[in-house]
Amino acid sequence: MRMKLAISIPDPVFEAAERLARERGVPRSQLYAEALKDYLDRHGSDSVTAHLDRVHGENRDTLDEAFTRAQLASLDHETW
Repeated sequence: MRMKLAISIPDPVFEAAERLARERGVPRSQLYAEALKDYLDRHGSDSVTAHLDRVHGENRDTLDEAFTRAQLASLDHETW
């Protein structure tokens, strides 16, 4: 399914997009759809959560044991 919509964008952005669409040989609507998908992939809340889950889920056991002990011991000296 495809949704048609009307949007307003600054002239310089429109002109740059027109040039890029011509250079790539793709329809304007395809260029905008690809750009929006890329933006959503990078900035959407689901992708942020998934990225954080990957980062924090990896390498849990790879911290040096001495470093972990030192880090935990330093918490005893916090004054906040």
